Amino acid sequence: MTLDRTQSPGFQAIQEIRLPAVQSHRLDNGIPLHLISVAQQPVLRLECVFNAGTWYEQVPGSAFFAMKMLSEGTPTRTSAQISEYIDRYGAFLELNSGPDRASVVIYCLTKFLPDVLPVLREMLTEATFPQKELDDLRNITLQNLRVNYEKNAYLAGVLFREKLFGAYHPYGRSQKPENVEKLTRQDVVEFFSRVINERPFQIVLAGQASENEVLSINRELGQLPLRTDVRPAFDGNIHVDDGVPVLADKPDSVQSSIRVGRRLFTRSHPDFFKMLVTNEILGGYFGSRLMKNIREEKGFTYGISSNMPSFRQDGYFLIGTDVNKENTQQTLDEIRKEISTLQTELVSMDELETVQNYMAGEFVGSLNTPFEIADRYKVILLDGMPIDFLTTYIHNIRQVTPSDVMETASRYLAPDDLQEVVVGGK
Repeated sequence: MTLDRTQSPGFQAIQEIRLPAVQSHRLDNGIPLHLISVAQQPVLRLECVFNAGTWYEQVPGSAFFAMKMLSEGTPTRTSAQISEYIDRYGAFLELNSGPDRASVVIYCLTKFLPDVLPVLREMLTEATFPQKELDDLRNITLQNLRVNYEKNAYLAGVLFREKLFGAYHPYGRSQKPENVEKLTRQDVVEFFSRVINERPFQIVLAGQASENEVLSINRELGQLPLRTDVRPAFDGNIHVDDGVPVLADKPDSVQSSIRVGRRLFTRSHPDFFKMLVTNEILGGYFGSRLMKNIREEKGFTYGISSNMPSFRQDGYFLIGTDVNKENTQQTLDEIRKEISTLQTELVSMDELETVQNYMAGEFVGSLNTPFEIADRYKVILLDGMPIDFLTTYIHNIRQVTPSDVMETASRYLAPDDLQEVVVGGK
């Protein structure tokens, strides 16, 4: 049989997915534990999630340093001893801090979970925050910041978030060298005492885990004393932008970093899926309109993309690219031209179905491991999304029509609503 290479191979569009159920438990002290049991390999991930991000800071930077310093010492173990102990069992530790929450994450073989839990409990309850380790972390952080602030792309991201939310808003706030230099050990200890120590948290356990692992966790973490939950430190004041484009001129720069976008909404908004598909058509994947125009046809950039970051209480739309300085204004013009086309011409069914198939495949492809499944489930468990948010995800994408795309682009991508930041020059 001769293969006809002029014909595309057949395929079957993905219509639905099936996910393992979440088993929710309560430890003795009331801490919720969410178990996603997938016995692919004898490994697991234990994640303790706190309401402890920048929303809860009274001193800028204290959340980041408090979380990063948890593994730097306890009354019975030095930083080196904690690292050596975790390494002995082939485990891996992550300490994360973001705008809405902070987390302590341990990856380990299932059989070693009882061995690593005691050091996890120590870090959560008895961290000592040694001054030397704090000074070392401060110096490393300052060096990284000074390097990053010389990068157009990094500075553009900082300025763009500040423009959307305000420099003091938890979603607009970035680490600044001057704040890091002023931060004291007492600031870090105060954040830990007020927000982490003996405060409620949630546990997300994923991988080869069962009731036995839940019992082990309950013996160590279910006996911790807990006080009432902490209230956010941010007063909720909303930033009102003047709408004036930001240009950070750097005469010696060869390239410009461009950011265009606006504040938007969270995943719970009724137009979320319509906007998600609209975003994908515009700049969400390699075959998007922005890529075809600005990369392939004009040759202005190696890459341009758009996306929709979503936080617990807000979200935004963002287009980002880096171009040669002399092409900056033309790139901005082409971006607005592509948006205008979406607002005035119906997308073809062929293009829409291609995008919907791509999004469905990408979504299914993000559910290959227990940890990826758990990451998806956290949208439901931590952000209060409906229980069927994941199982109806593909259906909701496929419900979007060409008219929906045109209407959504007109409603949410109006020229006067888009903020513009350029670092480099025009």
